[in-house]
Parts: sequence; structure tokens; C-alpha cells
Amino acid sequence: MALNKAMIIGNLGRDPELRYTQSGTPVANFSVATNRKWKDKSGQLQEQTEWHRIVVFGRQAETCEKYLKKGRQAYIEGRLQTRDWEDRDGNKRSTTEIVADTVQFLSGGSGGGGGGFSEPPPYTDEDMGGSASGGSESNFDQSFDDDDIPF
Repeated sequence: MALNKAMIIGNLGRDPELRYTQSGTPVANFSVATNRKWKDKSGQLQEQTEWHRIVVFGRQAETCEKYLKKGRQAYIEGRLQTRDWEDRDGNKRSTTEIVADTVQFLSGGSGGGGGGFSEPPPYTDEDMGGSASGGSESNFDQSFDDDDIPF
């Protein structure tokens, strides 16, 4: 048995960037910061920030682009995926990102919004007609037809 699941709560480091695959599937990318605080042996408060790259597909990507802004807090649940590519100079590069199955909007954070309005419901891959176990969406697999997308 194997399990690949990531769950984080953090604040957006930038507004989501919405693009579309060649077949027209919406894809949103953004970053989320998580913080950890602790006291070291001398009693000094320490803080560590981790940055996470997030990728969201389908109608959920459009919803994220519309409602999420820099500083807004969100709960992200998905799977870890590493992608490899060559940059313009021919150097091999890689990145690890969370391909989100669920994005739930939380408090407003410094970017605004606040909790004073009704949030749109969280969407999952299953709402999009996919499966939570995923495929190779962030590799922009074009093996599906636009007719398979439920919107």
C-alpha cells in the first residue's frame, strides 16, 4: 500500500495565476507559506517559514483565482508531485508541488476578504469528474477530451 497526501494550512504568498491547457482546462498556480515557531535551548523564540507551490485544476482553479488573494489563509489538501524540465540554458531543473484535490478558503489574512461573507464551497477532483487518486494533470496530459470535463 502507498499513500501520497499533503495537508497544509497557510497564507498565500501571491495571488493565484490562472492559465489554460491547450485543451482549455483551467490551471491555477500559487504559493502558500506555513510557519513553525519554537523556543531553542537558550529560550529564544525561533521561527521557520516553508513555501509550498500549489497547482489546482478545473473549475476549482477558476474559483481560487476569483476568491483567493495574497495573504488570505487557505486549507490545501492534495498529493505531492515532482516535475522535471530543462530551462532555457539546457540545465535540468525540478520542483515539487502540491496538486490540490481540495482547497478551502479560511480567514481573510492580510490580503483582505475577512470571514464576514459566505464562502464558496470547497471543490474536489471528484466534483470535477476526476478521482482523488489523480493522474498526471500537472504534466498537462492531453489524453482526455474536453467532453470529459463536466462544465
